[in-house]
Amino acid sequence: MEFNIFKIIAVVGLLILTYGILTKKDSQRNLFFLIGGTFLIIYSVYIRDMIIISVQIIFTLAAGYKIITKK
Repeated sequence: MEFNIFKIIAVVGLLILTYGILTKKDSQRNLFFLIGGTFLIIYSVYIRDMIIISVQIIFTLAAGYKIITKK
């Protein structure tokens, strides 16, 4: 089996997003969304899928915007 760091990044991003969904605190949730989304953007760029890249960028920017406007 071939080792691929980008697949590991995708799995970690997905786990972080899942944890963000399960957490109750809104401020922590958005931080996990931001981090997990960034990991998935990296993977999306690696696989060169423009639709997923676009969706992940929008999702990650929305999480960042929500963090900034909460403070």
